[in-house]
Amino acid sequence: MKGLILTAPNSGGGKTTLTLGILRALKMRGITMRSGKSGPDYIDPRFHEAASGMPCVNLDAWAMSPNRIRHLAAGGTPILIEGAMGLFDGAPPDGKGATADLARILGLPCVLICDVSKQSQSVAAVVEGFSRHAEDIDIVGVILNKVGSPRHETMLRRALEPVGLPVLGAVYRDVKLETPSRHLGLVQASERSDLDKFLDNSANITYSSINFDKLISLFEQSSKSSTNPIILPPPTQSIAIASDNAFAFAYPHLLSAWRKAGAELTFFSPLADQAPAPSDLVILPGGYPELHAGKLAANRIFLSGLRKAKSVYGECGGYMTMGEGLIDAQGTRHEMLGLLPLETSFAKRKLHLGYRNLKPLGGPWDMPLNGHEFHYATTLKATGTPLFTATDAEDTELPHMGLINGPHSGSFAHVIDRAD
Repeated sequence: MKGLILTAPNSGGGKTTLTLGILRALKMRGITMRSGKSGPDYIDPRFHEAASGMPCVNLDAWAMSPNRIRHLAAGGTPILIEGAMGLFDGAPPDGKGATADLARILGLPCVLICDVSKQSQSVAAVVEGFSRHAEDIDIVGVILNKVGSPRHETMLRRALEPVGLPVLGAVYRDVKLETPSRHLGLVQASERSDLDKFLDNSANITYSSINFDKLISLFEQSSKSSTNPIILPPPTQSIAIASDNAFAFAYPHLLSAWRKAGAELTFFSPLADQAPAPSDLVILPGGYPELHAGKLAANRIFLSGLRKAKSVYGECGGYMTMGEGLIDAQGTRHEMLGLLPLETSFAKRKLHLGYRNLKPLGGPWDMPLNGHEFHYATTLKATGTPLFTATDAEDTELPHMGLINGPHSGSFAHVIDRAD
């Protein structure tokens, strides 16, 4: 495996946009490049794939074993990995799962992307501090982002000269690099009609602003090797999975592993009013059902097909859809599947965020799991048997999660992998 990690001192510094621009610029020049994303993110990887034309893997240093991460990242084609948050930012209490952990596990160097929109000479202190903070993290270059003017760029480059790290480029502030967002992050790649135009603009801007020859020369061969990892087995061998803009949050690494284990996977679109193919289990992944609740409530073929299914499992948005009713952000209640005694609402939003250690009390899983919770919905009613006992990243006991109702179950947790 040959690769490089793009990271930053903090969130919101432009990692995703520059990663997309670099991936698309390489594709436009006939250079094949795989990509990866640190953490449990569902949305950025789909943008990566649109930019590069290659699959993007989630690499989660909190939820996955080191061998699992190395196996997912391995391959003959170089891999460009986008970090999450700041380089050393991870889960409490000690930052486990940070991009720095990923760099250690994979043995890959990092390039630091610095948002300099509100600083000049102070950039040197930031870069020097990050480069010296951990001896086992190799920062090999800097990209200056959101530069204001040629004079500003000159000041920044001069300040960084004593630090000794190469400045790979300076990307100026540009409205063409701005992206729309919603409560869980970026609008999904599949929802943007202007996606190719945005990616091409990003590619042209980054290619004219960054020394690509120097950037590519910094890719290093990892000294870390992997063996076949122990994976989360498929919950059953015949699985129908919802897949469209309302239910897009299914991890490709799990689906790929299940196929290799011999599971038969089929897909259907609730938004297109499709019913699942006959199967032992239907999975409703997370997504944005709250944005399409009226349409889902009116799609009779979808509703009837799910109510007749042998067994249904839902995560986050899929879990809410399995309930009796969902209240959207405007306060309108929509009747859902009624498979679980559950009512949820977006009328009053509250952030629920964090990694979760999960122990099943029933349902489709029979082993401890690592997962992640990220939603703004509030629960108005949830009665019956819970699906999981749960603790957070600090092993603090949390209220039981989810519900089981006969063959149907779900929770707000997104399952990432088995717990080692």
